[in-house]
Amino acid sequence: MGAVAGARHAGAMLTVDLGAIGANYRLLRRRLGGTACAAVVKADAYGLGAAAVAPALAAEGCRQFFVAHLDEALALRLVLPEAEIFVLNGLPSGAEPECARHRVTPVVNSLVQLDAWAAHGLRLQRPLPAALQVDSGMSRLGLGEAGLDTLAASPGRLDGIELRLVMSHLACAERQDHPMNREQLRRFEAARVRLPKAPASLANSSAIFLGPDFHLDLARPGAALYGLAPVTGEANPMQPVVRLRGRIVQVREIAAGVAVGYGASWRADGPRRIATVAVGYADGYLRSLGNRATAIAGDRPVSLVGIVSMDTATFDVTDAPAAIEGGFLELMGPRNPVDALAAQAGTIGYEILTALGGRYARAYADTPQIERLTA
Repeated sequence: MGAVAGARHAGAMLTVDLGAIGANYRLLRRRLGGTACAAVVKADAYGLGAAAVAPALAAEGCRQFFVAHLDEALALRLVLPEAEIFVLNGLPSGAEPECARHRVTPVVNSLVQLDAWAAHGLRLQRPLPAALQVDSGMSRLGLGEAGLDTLAASPGRLDGIELRLVMSHLACAERQDHPMNREQLRRFEAARVRLPKAPASLANSSAIFLGPDFHLDLARPGAALYGLAPVTGEANPMQPVVRLRGRIVQVREIAAGVAVGYGASWRADGPRRIATVAVGYADGYLRSLGNRATAIAGDRPVSLVGIVSMDTATFDVTDAPAAIEGGFLELMGPRNPVDALAAQAGTIGYEILTALGGRYARAYADTPQIERLTA
């Protein structure tokens, strides 16, 4: 990894380890045995940059990618000209020509979407690829019982469609003993019997660890690729992917009783050294971390004191001589994992990653591609 454009003046450095993402993909693929392994790169690869992450996964042999929106698919097509790209939120009304032109595969979630896509295929006089989502108990996206009844009674509605995949999504996969996992598997298998034969997909990151019954034909990991723990309460087998270092813009000495930050929510109980870091909630460093988070200075943990501001956060570095003005604190990384930071914020690792802001200098450790994103 060479010099990073913009790093000299940036308030923080975000490093994404593409090698670790590749290693995580290989680990998941080994767990899956003969089941194919796709990759979910929605929300700009969970905030880490799909334009860099997706080609790295393709180099590992990944051939199917899932995004949430059609615009994400169109952007991804520019860097993955040959991959199969699925759109989880389905087909926007009127977007059928553009979707077909760019060889995007919609995940059809309703009969309205199905009918529109089938009609476009008939107009083009060729079947168009689609995945069909079944609601197996999450009550979010996909055909419910009434939709399945209608489709089973009129299978001709699939004319004009090449059914590439039948899929559903688990609500509680990260909790391996949750009874809903088996119940959703049962419902999904019952739905498949009523549909034309097609490859099936149920497993997200966590469901890969539920065992072969859940693997079916294609798994769709997302969070685990980016280092998040796939199973609640168990050691994380995934490699850490993200390192975030915030620049210290000032270190000051304060006396006992002096308050720090908005609302005076923290006061020194004695003489303290306070480091102000150029990262705040405008950068996705959540306000809920106030008075709860920790960072690493040198080899020592330091506590966030006071409320996180828009552009800054303050840390007690009294016992960390390595914390000096112009230096860095590690806000997230191997010694301060995403999941731990999420617990301190009262949220999940998904939110931490997808909230990462655009003011960081970004580096991708395994490629010469270095980019400086602007807000």
